Amino acid sequence: MTDARSRLMTLTERRGTNLSALSRMLGTNVAYLQQYVRRGTPRVLPDRHRATLAAFFGVGEEELGGAAAPSAMMLPRLDVFASAGPGALVDTETLIGTEAIDPALARTLDLKPGMAAIVRVRGDSMEPGLLDGDHIVVDRADTLPGPRGAVYVIRQGDALMVKRVARTSSGLIATSDNPAAAPVSDEPIVVIGRVVWQMRRWR
Repeated sequence: MTDARSRLMTLTERRGTNLSALSRMLGTNVAYLQQYVRRGTPRVLPDRHRATLAAFFGVGEEELGGAAAPSAMMLPRLDVFASAGPGALVDTETLIGTEAIDPALARTLDLKPGMAAIVRVRGDSMEPGLLDGDHIVVDRADTLPGPRGAVYVIRQGDALMVKRVARTSSGLIATSDNPAAAPVSDEPIVVIGRVVWQMRRWR
């Protein structure tokens, strides 16, 4: 008996049920799971059946022969904030904790381990897209703005800011999304990383 089949039997006994009852729960004939355990038919449980059984027993699908669930990506939360106003002076980037994000989201955002961080936004110059107090995920592997532009965390002198940055024939240009914001300084721009996700509490 394979580990998955043996584990199914153990879970069934602990739950005080039987394979016939579980088979009916799956919407199959009453001998379905008995054949799976004793005869190896089917060789592997279909995804929908395995997911239903795992949810019923309160275990991970890997215990019943499924692939292990990918672990969450842990991102550092830094003790800095990217000002969406005139710019905040930053002396240190101290780690104050970590936050887990869903592995599927990390894959969608194409985040690389060790190359992303969470920082807080202050100010209103990037409204309505980014509000004061928002937390943003910054991809530090993406530091090359294109001509169409995107939102990046940048450094100008000692000021750390979040701005829309585009590459032009004359170099990088940073602008604010809020038309009422003050113009951005023409100091040289150092790109820290692209803003790829926004984390906001309900207001």
